[in-house]
Amino acid sequence: MNDCFPTDTHASIAGDTIARAAIYPRNHLAKLSQSEVNTLIDQTDQGLYPLIRKCVLAVLNSGVNSDDGAAMFARFAQFSIEFERDPRGLKLILNHAPAHAFVDGTLIETIHDHVFAVLRDLVYVRRLQSPQAPNADSPTDLIFQILRHAQVFDRSNELSCVVCWGGHAVPKEEYDYSQAVGRELGLRRFDICTGCGPGAMKGPMRGALLAHRRQHHNHGRFLGITEPGIIAAEPPNGVVNDIVIMPDIEKRLEAFVRVAHAIVIFPGGAGTFEELLYLLSIRLHPKNATSALPVILTGPTSAAPVIEAYLQFIEQTLGPEACDMLSVIVDAPSDVASAVQAGQGRVRAQRIEQHDAYDFNWTLHIPAELQTPFDPTHANMAGLNLSKDQPIGALAIQLRCLFSGIVAGNVKPAIQAAIHAEGPFSITGDPTIISALDRLLNQLVAEQRMKIQGDYEPCYRLTLAS
Repeated sequence: MNDCFPTDTHASIAGDTIARAAIYPRNHLAKLSQSEVNTLIDQTDQGLYPLIRKCVLAVLNSGVNSDDGAAMFARFAQFSIEFERDPRGLKLILNHAPAHAFVDGTLIETIHDHVFAVLRDLVYVRRLQSPQAPNADSPTDLIFQILRHAQVFDRSNELSCVVCWGGHAVPKEEYDYSQAVGRELGLRRFDICTGCGPGAMKGPMRGALLAHRRQHHNHGRFLGITEPGIIAAEPPNGVVNDIVIMPDIEKRLEAFVRVAHAIVIFPGGAGTFEELLYLLSIRLHPKNATSALPVILTGPTSAAPVIEAYLQFIEQTLGPEACDMLSVIVDAPSDVASAVQAGQGRVRAQRIEQHDAYDFNWTLHIPAELQTPFDPTHANMAGLNLSKDQPIGALAIQLRCLFSGIVAGNVKPAIQAAIHAEGPFSITGDPTIISALDRLLNQLVAEQRMKIQGDYEPCYRLTLAS
């Protein structure tokens, strides 16, 4: 029973914040034990509260079109959370919460659910990773447990999940195009999964939402998969109806490819290209040579130059074999959806042949290097092996780490502070790779794909290996 517990009607507004508001769980915390509730109330885990505060504040800023996490935290520096025991388990008191998350003193319903989704995931992951907990057999098993605990598999329509990747900072024509693709997918009753941020992560969800209504499809899912460092810089958009917070970037990326029945990639900045390189690193592994997962790179005609820049970089660094793993469709939303639908049968046949689950691709092989969290320190970024004197798959993994570090330097406050103190990351590599990097990154900067607001200051410096 999902009873509705509104925000405390005594909530008071002070400027652009709500001075105090109490909210209660509906269904997301039904499985919290008393010891977990005690952990929140007593704050015995010193590292958990700052993480919860950061992610809850990001959720309360859902729909805000910004990628400046530091500015958001500075604006709501007084925001805090209190936890109190309640007959139903727990009561949250939000102090100085953003007023735009409320209507007439009541927290918006989806934001309410996402606040408790934050607690659900962060508390659960903390327990799974505690010394007393039985260890998961593998990172993949841990990801599965998190998704299962979030009930991702309970409402999944058969082979319906289309993962859409794309930039948070995109021009209007590309946002409109991503929405048009989402509309075509929605008319075919596909669900949408994205990183849940703005831009090309929001467009497909919005398009599919409207299309689902036209088809009287009332069980559509708009799933956002994020992680603590990203959600703070990219608050959830206003369409996503389910959020799952993974412990780190690597598990977030693996979750995407495990739940996907097709992947559609729209043009974006460093984050989108990191995702593309992650996927190519998997597809280039011999064990995945026969993967049936459709991968489509698409955009409007105005985005053709950046799509060509993507392909040129991939060909110059990883070779034409990697380019052949992508289906490229320009300015044809219906063709994208038709290609996804055509691939659905091949995915089904392969899952049956491999005795694999429909809702979680266990048989996809992911190299251990892609499951190990990459810490974008200055030393680790300088130590990347950007040489062609290694297997193509290994180079793809190194390039993925490079772009992951650039993303962190662009949006994560802790990494930005390190760059402010020590200067830009120093990136060294073979002339061919550095030259290709320079061209691609310059184009992404010139097209304003690295930052939503303000001028972009590169967090990297490229140099040739001696």
